Amino acid sequence: MPTTFKDYYATLGVPRTATEKEIHSAFRKLARKYHPDINHEAGAEDRFKEVNEAHEVLGDAEKRRKYDELGPRWQEYEAWERAGRPGQNPFQQQPGGFEYRTVSPEELEDLFGDRAPFSDFFETFFGGGGSASAFSGRQPRRRTRTVASRGEDVEGEADITLEEAFQGTTRTVELETGGRRRRVEVRIPAGIHDGARVRAAGQGVQGSGGGASGDLFVRVRIQPHASFKREGANLTTRVHVPLAVAVAGGSVPVPTLRGTSVQLTVPPGTQNGARLRLRGLGMPHVKSEGTGDLVATIDVRLPHPLPDELKHWAAGQTRG
Repeated sequence: MPTTFKDYYATLGVPRTATEKEIHSAFRKLARKYHPDINHEAGAEDRFKEVNEAHEVLGDAEKRRKYDELGPRWQEYEAWERAGRPGQNPFQQQPGGFEYRTVSPEELEDLFGDRAPFSDFFETFFGGGGSASAFSGRQPRRRTRTVASRGEDVEGEADITLEEAFQGTTRTVELETGGRRRRVEVRIPAGIHDGARVRAAGQGVQGSGGGASGDLFVRVRIQPHASFKREGANLTTRVHVPLAVAVAGGSVPVPTLRGTSVQLTVPPGTQNGARLRLRGLGMPHVKSEGTGDLVATIDVRLPHPLPDELKHWAAGQTRG
C-alpha cells in the first residue's frame, strides 16, 4: 500500500522556509480556530487533529529534518530507528557505490508492510520461511502483527478565579498514566465559562501498537467573585450612587475586572435598581473577537444623617 504523503507545511499554511517561531504561531492560530471546544462546525475536529499532527512534526527540529529529507518515507525511517535494528540503515546510501546485506523478513515488513516486494520470490524458492532460513541459517519465525489501539482519555479539574477567566491562564495538571507520574501544562483560554472543558490533545494514556495517545480533558471551575457576577459574556456589579447624583445627574467611579476604574455617567432622575451599561468592559468572547459589557446596577444611597430640608420636602410630598 503506497504511503500517503501529507504536506504539513500546507496544513499550517507556512512556507518550507518558515522559522520555528512562525510554525508555532501558525499552529496557535489554527488550533484556536478549530479547537472542538470552540468550533462546533462539522469537520472542525478532524481539521484540529491535522493541525496538531503537522505541528508535532514541524515543531520538532529532528522530525522536521527527517520529513524534509525523506518526504513520505520519513515515518518508515523513524520506525526503523525506534526498532533498534542492527546493521546498516536501509535508507542510507554508502559512499563509493552500493553495499549489500541480508534483510530479515521483520525489516522488510517494517519497511514495506504486508506486501513486501520480495515475498513471492522467497516463498517460491525457499518456502514460507522467507529469507531468514535461506541466508542466515536461522529457523524462520512467524511474526504476530500488533493492532494499533488508541489510548484512553483522562479527565481532571482546575479551579481558577474570575480574573484568570478574564485574562486567560495556565494550570499544571498532575497525571499518573502507564505507571508513571507526569505534569502537563494546560492553557485555559480567556473568556472560558464555568464548567467548560479544555482539551490537551495527545496527553492522555499512551496508545499501544503504535496507536495514538488519548486526550486530557480538564473541566474548569470558576470561583465566585465578591464584586462581579457573570451573565454570559457580560459582567454585572452594584454601584452606590448618592441621592443627589441620582436626582441631579453626575458621574461615579466603577471598578473593572482589569483592576482599574472608569467613570459612569448617571443621568438625572436615575431610579434605584436601574441598570447602566459600560460597553466592552465585560468578558472576552471565546469563539469570536470582542468582549461583552459591564452592567452597573444602581444602588441609590440616602445621605446620613438626613438633612432637614430633605425631611421637610419628603413630608410635603407625603401630605400632598
